[in-house]
Amino acid sequence: SAEQGIANLKEHADTLIVIPNDRLLQIVDRKATLQDSFRTADDVLRQGIQGISELITVPGLINLDFADVRAIMSQGGAALMAVGRASGEDRAQKAAEEAISSKLLDITIDGAHGILFNITGGPNLSLFEVNQAAAIIKETASPDVNLIFGAVIDPNMGDEIRITVIATDFDRAGGVRSLSQSNRNAGRLQETFNVMKPHLNEEVEVDAASSKGGEFESIIVDPQNIDLPSFMRKPKTNF
Repeated sequence: SAEQGIANLKEHADTLIVIPNDRLLQIVDRKATLQDSFRTADDVLRQGIQGISELITVPGLINLDFADVRAIMSQGGAALMAVGRASGEDRAQKAAEEAISSKLLDITIDGAHGILFNITGGPNLSLFEVNQAAAIIKETASPDVNLIFGAVIDPNMGDEIRITVIATDFDRAGGVRSLSQSNRNAGRLQETFNVMKPHLNEEVEVDAASSKGGEFESIIVDPQNIDLPSFMRKPKTNF
């Protein structure tokens, strides 16, 4: 059976990505042929593989390499590999939310201990959009998540942002999709930034309102290192 085949594969693979056939019923047209439906599943895997390849091969503002991908994928178990795209207002938030909740996979990013994500945008990609996407992804993961991040500026992207996410090593009770999670977007993290004129040790206040509650501490921004997102300028700790 398929389930037995998956169990056998787990013994020999670092990470498995499983697309249940019944998930296809939720996204394909009722008149779609069997072959077209399976092509939809294939395309999800294609996007993920393409995303991984681009992480390694495309030069970025903040580069990732094969060692970063291996560090995440070798943690084992089920994996989420997805791409989110958005443009216009709140594009970073929308792209991040789409990336972490793939409709075709049985799992979500909830409770993941290993996450690699890459954000690609045009020259107008802002530091605050990068920080907002990172906050949304980190908020849903395990508190001690190993988060590896990359950023690419692609002039051909125009107004669009693309976020590629690879998540592995889920909590036993986490990562399983529930019915209510399909409406996650309604109550997800909203952030506003109060930015002062640049000066030494500038403080950026992050005011986050979420259904989970909680507060973010003030983030110290060094103007000499403004190209790095604020969460990466802090001393190295395990998220």
